[in-house]
Amino acid sequence: MQVEVRLVHAEPGTRVVEATALQRGERQAMALGEADTAEAAEDRARERLQHQLASGPAGERPEDASTGSPPRTPSPAPAAKPAAPAQAPAPAPAPAAAAAEEPPPDPEDWSAELARIDLALKRIGWQREQEALYLERAFGHPSRSRLTTYNDLLAYLDLVEALEPPCDPASAPVPLRRRDLLSQSDALLAQLGWTALQGRQFLEHHLGPSSRQQLSDAQLLQFNMLLEEALMAAHQPAPPAGA
Repeated sequence: MQVEVRLVHAEPGTRVVEATALQRGERQAMALGEADTAEAAEDRARERLQHQLASGPAGERPEDASTGSPPRTPSPAPAAKPAAPAQAPAPAPAPAAAAAEEPPPDPEDWSAELARIDLALKRIGWQREQEALYLERAFGHPSRSRLTTYNDLLAYLDLVEALEPPCDPASAPVPLRRRDLLSQSDALLAQLGWTALQGRQFLEHHLGPSSRQQLSDAQLLQFNMLLEEALMAAHQPAPPAGA
């Protein structure tokens, strides 16, 4: 099994590292680690990842995981007298991890954000070549004009404003893009086995908004880390009776 590690968030005094376990190119588990240095954050992410891999999916019974035996089938109930036609059963709650959320429209004028990016690049001493190298690493293309979503522009702005000179564009941390953050939360919610309603209640309780689309990228990253803590808690063995 291969473990991939990457720095996904950096600001003064805080680093967040993502560790992903891959088996033949398919993701088996993912964990985040937060600390004041990248090395400590990586150690924490790897530790959480190993815990997830050792525990198995939330809610899985150990005997089922080890033997692979099918669940027991209950004995058939005795035949009953015909009853009046029952009403159609209510639709089951959506098993999806997150409800369909419509993102807010992007603003039409990005000039203020682009001006702030220019100031930040001037402060850290990057010329066009350095910016192109960084954009290629972070977004897969070397031109700022090809940032087609407002969220990607904000992610780029937030990161370059947090960088301190001197800064090498070949090693500077790249932003975790919003669609990656949403995919992470989808995966974590699915591992927890939560319905869309449970996910919204958890979000409202911890962060206030009822929709992930109302969160900033930093808040969405925080939401994912809260979900990961809930997943780790679900994997903790129950205390013995009478303890």
